[in-house]
Amino acid sequence: MFLLLPFDSLIVNLLGISLTVLFTLLLVFIIVPAIFGVSFGIRKLYMKTLLKIFAWATLRMERGAKEKNHQLYKPYTNGIIAKDPTSLEEEIKEIRRSGSSRALDNTPEFELSDIFYFCRKGMETIMDDEVTKRFSAEELESWNLLSRTNYNFQYISLRLTVLWGLGVLIRYCFLLPLRIALAFTGISLLVVGTTVVGYLPNGRFKEFLSKHVHLMCYRICVRALTAIITYHDRENRPRNGGICVANHTSPIDVIILASDGYYAMVGQVHGGLMGVIQRAMVKACPHVWFERSEVKDRHLVAKRLTEHVQDKSKLPILIFPEGTCINNTSVMMFKKGSFEIGATVYPVAIKYDPQFGDAFWNSSKYGMVTYLLRMMTSWAIVCSVWYLPPMTRETDEDAVQFANRVKSAIARQGGLVDLLWDGGLKREKVKDTFKEEQQKLYSKMIVGNHEDRSRS
Repeated sequence: MFLLLPFDSLIVNLLGISLTVLFTLLLVFIIVPAIFGVSFGIRKLYMKTLLKIFAWATLRMERGAKEKNHQLYKPYTNGIIAKDPTSLEEEIKEIRRSGSSRALDNTPEFELSDIFYFCRKGMETIMDDEVTKRFSAEELESWNLLSRTNYNFQYISLRLTVLWGLGVLIRYCFLLPLRIALAFTGISLLVVGTTVVGYLPNGRFKEFLSKHVHLMCYRICVRALTAIITYHDRENRPRNGGICVANHTSPIDVIILASDGYYAMVGQVHGGLMGVIQRAMVKACPHVWFERSEVKDRHLVAKRLTEHVQDKSKLPILIFPEGTCINNTSVMMFKKGSFEIGATVYPVAIKYDPQFGDAFWNSSKYGMVTYLLRMMTSWAIVCSVWYLPPMTRETDEDAVQFANRVKSAIARQGGLVDLLWDGGLKREKVKDTFKEEQQKLYSKMIVGNHEDRSRS
């Protein structure tokens, strides 16, 4: 029979007591508050403390750089070169006026100097690429003790080095295991809970349980990211029979919104762990999952979505019409599909604070596992969510115009740049239609003016 020595027995007892205390703290301060949707304010206190530390670290870094005569890197505040909006015709006339002796002649014929307009626009596009910069992480002016968020992190004093090392220990040795445990707890409860609820007969009791199981599990997952979320105008939250559309920065956008509301998800059927979660969720709630072969069938997708929103007893659908993740500095083109089906649209603006951790998922650079590791080793995920008043398509409005109107409202509320470019350019070449549009504008200017002159 194996006997433990007194010292070994003491270590085992201490380990058992430590695990018991840790589990009790998790249960009392995280899991139970998540079930009832309450907060003790610990995360906000944690956020205020971090802000003071970041401010001190940034000040010390700037002072050290000044002493060593190093110039600090200062990123653009919004990454956009400010230009007054002008039309193609106005800019070409300005080039002709400044480069030709015929300053007052508005001749509509082609002039060689017109080429310089397109050359200049091409150079501006290369120097100030509004598309590519939307798929790279925001660069911070301040330092948040994460070496991946500021190019100035090499200017560090001994005290800052010690503080940074302490931060690494806290994030990787304390926060990461805690967050993994919480994420495992939340996902496990979601799978088990929705599976059990799925066996209940349809009715109000099943809907009640399903709603609260989903909310509880998503709130636990939110705490696994130490997410500090501020929700605004909650009276505008999406209602049954509608479509919730939001700007898209990260896969965790779903968790951010689902921890404050009850939604039907839309997406492609997956295998592995994601497939297990999807199959469990659909048993308790009518989510809309598509097979891989069905995703590209626009008519089938539109039909399924239309059938869902026409049933006013079903949950609002959650959709991210950009179709890809943007770095939370702008909103790019909304795909028109979800705006064609005639349902009430509930716009939602999500704005992350990158001071505590960058939520943007650069899928061309990081896989899902690497991305989640970066999220769980950040200090926190801080964001604001605005629920905008519901919007409906007007009689004289097509789906594209309606989508652009909703997009503009989201960009305006979230303080984001409203761009017309398609987020699909992240992986594709510029479509010929964009080039043809510029050719048509120039042709219209030449031919149209010539026709007007002939008539006169």
